[in-house]
Amino acid sequence: MYPVSIQLYTVRQYLESEGPEAILNHIAKAGYDAVEPGEVSPDPAGYLRRVKDLGMTVSSWFGPFPDAEHVNEVIDTAKALEVENVVCGFWIPDFESIEAIGRTAEKLREGIHALHSAGLNLCMHNHWFEFDLVDGQLAMDRLLNACPGLKLELDIYWASNFGAIDAQTVVRTRSDCIPLLHVKDGPLVKDEPQTAVGQGKLDIPAIINVADPKVLKWLVVELDNCATDMWTAVEESVAYLRRFGLAAPRA
Repeated sequence: MYPVSIQLYTVRQYLESEGPEAILNHIAKAGYDAVEPGEVSPDPAGYLRRVKDLGMTVSSWFGPFPDAEHVNEVIDTAKALEVENVVCGFWIPDFESIEAIGRTAEKLREGIHALHSAGLNLCMHNHWFEFDLVDGQLAMDRLLNACPGLKLELDIYWASNFGAIDAQTVVRTRSDCIPLLHVKDGPLVKDEPQTAVGQGKLDIPAIINVADPKVLKWLVVELDNCATDMWTAVEESVAYLRRFGLAAPRA
């Protein structure tokens, strides 16, 4: 069983109408153990205090890529948030050819090295296109072969590539480098809205249960969109994970 966080991108639509404090309060009441934020400036330490006052913590942080321009900011922010896993992501052009994957791998190796010296992991969040074939091999496999130190925040829904890939096999095969799982569900049809966790086509328990409990630290719920009311889906997702014994009892 694992503690459960939520990527705050999930509830971005409520930011203007409810405000960040009300959103955090709602998430805490829903039963989450933590949040995975994006923007936390100008006071990440203060942000962490507000989260802790609600009985939660920060599981991980989706920040800017730790290139030469941003690496000190990334390290300082991660330390202030008391996280060890910093998350980054890429987009379709970064994986559309062997040459593009090579450039992405080189960039990642530099970021991994920069954060490793500060005791931090660089975790890449995937989409579906990393699980397309590029010249006969999965783009993700090409990347991981070129970046042995890379950690993953594996998004299990996107990793399924709309049913073309078995996400359970991906988690089992790459379990040694997955400290974070983005738990997402849906119909496995491109451009159709997602669902609350447990209400889509993925076998969520089977996928989570093949992860390495010595490596996996957090289940992180994320929905990009939803076929139902998003707040309802947020509440139903954590309830599902606890009901099926996938989430640890809340402290």
